Amino acid sequence: MSHSPDPTLQALADREAIRDLACRYAHHVWQKQPDAAVDLFTEDGEMDTGEEPILRGQSTIREAYRRMLGDGMFQPFVHNHVITLAGDEASGTCYLDLRAVIEGRSMIGSGWYEDRYLRVAGEWKFRSRKLRMSYLVPLDQGWASEGAPSV
Repeated sequence: MSHSPDPTLQALADREAIRDLACRYAHHVWQKQPDAAVDLFTEDGEMDTGEEPILRGQSTIREAYRRMLGDGMFQPFVHNHVITLAGDEASGTCYLDLRAVIEGRSMIGSGWYEDRYLRVAGEWKFRSRKLRMSYLVPLDQGWASEGAPSV
């Protein structure tokens, strides 16, 4: 006789694992650990930073992250995670507050990730992430000035 896990308990465990996935990603970015961040994606995973080209496949994402994390400092805070489960697949929105140093300038930003997740060998991974920034501006400029993008 096989034992099936309680569906409610399984859904709670899946949601927590997906939330942890987003937190681990942010942690690895903070710590400048591009390889660990990229290992959270499926082999054929995609990262859309909002700039062309979309990064496809772990090796392409890894190369871009090594450059990005080597040159800048990114301190992402993720929160308000909304997750929709569908068996071994899921989708979600994860909100982002960002502090960064880019090209020597202190930056502040806000936005969200549109994520698709896939359970691979019992572990949740990013199938794709699409970053949508509401703003990313120099700290001394702020985001409420004339000409700043509105949400």
